[in-house]
Amino acid sequence: MKFKTQKIAYYFFAVCMLLLTLQIVYGFIMGFAHMGYDNLHSIIPFHTARATHTNLLVMWLLAGFMGSAYYIIPEESGRDLIFPKLALVQLGAFVAVGVTAIIGFHFNWWEGRKFLEIPRPLDYLVVVDVLLFIFLIGGTIWKGKRYSTTSMVLFFGLLSAALLYLPGMIPTTNQTMDSYWRWWVVHLWVEGVWELIMGAILSFLLIKLTGVDREIIEKWLYVIVGFTFLSGILGTGHHYYFIGTPRYWLMIGGIFGALEPLAFLGMAMYAIAMAKKGGRQHPNKLALTWTIGCAVMSFVGAGFLGFAHTLPQVNIYTHGTLVTAMHGHLAFWGAYAMLIFAMIAYALPNLTGRKLFDSGWSVFAFWASNIGMVAMTLAFGVAGIAQVYLERRMGMDFLLVQKEIQVHFLGLVLAAALFSLGIFAFIWIFIKYGPPKGKIEHAKATN
Repeated sequence: MKFKTQKIAYYFFAVCMLLLTLQIVYGFIMGFAHMGYDNLHSIIPFHTARATHTNLLVMWLLAGFMGSAYYIIPEESGRDLIFPKLALVQLGAFVAVGVTAIIGFHFNWWEGRKFLEIPRPLDYLVVVDVLLFIFLIGGTIWKGKRYSTTSMVLFFGLLSAALLYLPGMIPTTNQTMDSYWRWWVVHLWVEGVWELIMGAILSFLLIKLTGVDREIIEKWLYVIVGFTFLSGILGTGHHYYFIGTPRYWLMIGGIFGALEPLAFLGMAMYAIAMAKKGGRQHPNKLALTWTIGCAVMSFVGAGFLGFAHTLPQVNIYTHGTLVTAMHGHLAFWGAYAMLIFAMIAYALPNLTGRKLFDSGWSVFAFWASNIGMVAMTLAFGVAGIAQVYLERRMGMDFLLVQKEIQVHFLGLVLAAALFSLGIFAFIWIFIKYGPPKGKIEHAKATN
């Protein structure tokens, strides 16, 4: 590592691994419940498990983004992070708020709004915590030796994510208005500003791993930012089809929602082109594999599968069904989870001074997790299509349909088991790396 304060990223990545493990546990609880084995219902009802599962996802991804920023920003700015002890305070506060929220869910202390279930008093603490994070990385860039495109896109992506959390806190007693503002947070995060974060981290990784000139890679980054803003903002309309908003959202959401895959297609083409141009000479081929895999899987999951049911003529049947879960799982995995894994795979050897990226466990982690996730996506897809036909076309009762599709969740749980083996292999390698002890390289902040 080039700067001592980059080691702060390690602790955020460690939190990622812990929260991801908990998310998987709650995923299995829901999987067995879907199969009819809801034996923990009296302790952990399904709605509690679901809220916990989805919020743990958001928490560990945010922890991964923060850790990535604490690693990237010093290197891109050419100086140590300002007030590094405050960064550790910020991590502790982030974990404390998250744990409090998760425990609260189990005692019905929540708002009941998907992805935004966190109780309102904790919302304010989240805002304070994120403002501290933005201050630390923003101050580091401000006092740095240079402003790179990669660091600025990353900063403004993270700043925009912080600002877009605020619409979810607008008080309203109207269900339509509540859904309207809620999607400002959820959609404009995952299909808007998070894509800027993704583009910036991909840019950093490709600069480091391929050896291609920074100017070439960052030109592609401008294209991705353009596509993201072109489609992502008005693409929010595909969530407004059936919540009580005016009919013009059917056209706006349909058109711009259909354009959203272009940003992910651009990222896939960009990553593959840079890898070919660089000739894959970097010794850490595992990090490059996660990077390219992220770009490709994000297009398939977020781009292609998102487009498959974004048009209103299709979405009228598929919204609120397991077809959405099919898209959501592969989208989050490909676009953001694999991105954080790529960042961890690149950063750990530099932070710890240990080179474990060519081990068999590392390769197994990549392939087992990806094959498992693809199999899970297929299981969700089969169950979702059956649900759409039986429930939306034939008019069968929701609970009767759930019984009819239980058999598909056997395949889902088996796929999840393979996926989990891959994740646990990755965590095992993470543990073997140990705490950060890498040497400080006194080098200029260039490529």
